[in-house]
Amino acid sequence: MQPKTNKMGTMPIGKLIFNMSLPMMISMMVQALYNIVDSIFVAQINEGALTAVSMAFPLQSLMISVGAGTGVGINALLSKSLGEKNTERANKTATNAIILICLEFLLFLLVGNFAVAPFYRSQTGDAQLVQYGIDYASVVLCMSFALFTQMTVERLLQSTGKTVLSMVTQGVGAITNIIMDPILIFGLAGAPKLGVAGAAWATVIGQCLGATVGLILNQKYNTEIRINWKKMVPDVDIIARIYAVGFPSIIMQAIGSVMVYGFNRILVGFSTTAVAVFGVYFKMQSFIFMPIFGLNNGLVPIMAFNYGANNRKRVVKTIKYGIMTAVVIMLGGFVAFQLFAKQFLMLFDASENMMTMGITALRIISIHFGIAGFCIVAGSVFQAMGKGTYSLVVSILRQIVVLLPAAYLLSLLGDVNYVWWSFPIAEIVSLLVSGFYLNRIFVKIINRLDEGDE
Repeated sequence: MQPKTNKMGTMPIGKLIFNMSLPMMISMMVQALYNIVDSIFVAQINEGALTAVSMAFPLQSLMISVGAGTGVGINALLSKSLGEKNTERANKTATNAIILICLEFLLFLLVGNFAVAPFYRSQTGDAQLVQYGIDYASVVLCMSFALFTQMTVERLLQSTGKTVLSMVTQGVGAITNIIMDPILIFGLAGAPKLGVAGAAWATVIGQCLGATVGLILNQKYNTEIRINWKKMVPDVDIIARIYAVGFPSIIMQAIGSVMVYGFNRILVGFSTTAVAVFGVYFKMQSFIFMPIFGLNNGLVPIMAFNYGANNRKRVVKTIKYGIMTAVVIMLGGFVAFQLFAKQFLMLFDASENMMTMGITALRIISIHFGIAGFCIVAGSVFQAMGKGTYSLVVSILRQIVVLLPAAYLLSLLGDVNYVWWSFPIAEIVSLLVSGFYLNRIFVKIINRLDEGDE
C-alpha cells in the first residue's frame, strides 16, 4: 500500500477516529480489567498482600513509562514519516525500535535485582509487606523484556493504522493473564501455589504471549514498514528523533511514579489501609482512564500523519472530536464513582474500615475526571505536533509542584479525607496550563498549515 492511500489521510475524521481508536479503547479496557482482576485475587490472600502490590505501583509505572514513552516517540516518527512518504526513515524507525527493547530490558533487569528491597524498606518496616513486595516486583521487573516487546510491536501496528491487530495483541496478553492469575496464585489445576508471586508470573506469561502474537502480526500484515533483522545497528539520528518526542513523555509518566511513591509515604502516616485504598483507586480509575489512553493511541498517529501531510482541517477536526469523546467518557466515570463506590470496594474484600475510608476517597478524587479528559487529549496534541516538552511541564506542575505539596499540607489537618482533595486542586492547575499550551500550538503550528481537504 502506498502512503498516499493510507486511510489516515483520506477517511472521514469521525469514522477514522472510531476506526482507529475503538479497537484500542477496547483493548485498553481489557488491560485495565486484568489489572483489576489481579488485585481482586491478591486481596483474597489478605489486605497486606493487596497493600504490597499497591506499593509496587511506582516501580511498575516507571517501567511502563519507559516503554510507553519510547512507544510515543516511535509512533509519532513512524506516522509522520509515512505522511511525508519517507519509507526509508519509517523502516529505520521500526528497526531501531527493536534495538531499544534490548536496552530497556537491561536497565530494568538491574532495577529488579538491586532496587526492589531498598524501595520497599523505605516505605514500611513491616517484614511481611516487604517480602510480599519482593516476591511480586522482582519477577515483573526482571522479566520486563516481555512487556517492552509487547508494547513496541503494538506501537508499530498502531503507527500504520492497524489498531484492530494491536487490539488482538493486547487482548491475547490480557486474557492469558486473567486465566493464569487464580491458577498460579492459589495453585489450581496442578500448578504450584505461588501466592503474590503467582500474580507476577501470570502477568509475565500474558505479556510473553502477547509479544509473540504481535511480532507475528507485524511480519505478516504490517506491509507499510519492514524491520531489517539482519542490520540491527543503532541509528543515532533515528534514536534521537524518537526520544525528542518520547523522552519528555517518559519523564512525564515517570513523574507519576514519584507522585505515587510520595503519596504512599503521606498515606502510610495514617495507616496501611489508606495505602490499600489508594491502590484500589488506581486500579478502578484505570478502567475509566485506559479507554482515554486508547483513544489517544488512535489520535496521535492521525494528527501526526496529517501534520506531516500539511492538512490543517483534518488536524483540527481530530482534536475537536478527541476532546469531546474524552470528556464524555470521563464524565461517565465520575457518575460511576459517585454511585457505585461501595460496590467497587466490595470487589477487593474491603474491611469495614477500608470501606468507610474508600467510599469517601473515590467520590472526592473522581471530581476531577471531566477536567482530566480534556488535559489528556491536549497532551496527545502536544506529542503529535512534536512538542512533548509541553506535556512534561504540565505533568511536573500537576503532580510534583501542586499535588504532592497540597496532599502534604492537607495531611497536616489530621484527617486522611482532606488529602484526597489534592487531586481536584491539581487538575485545575493542569487545565489552565494545558489550555495555554494548546492555544500556543494552534497559533504557532496548526494555523500555519495548509487548509487541506477533510
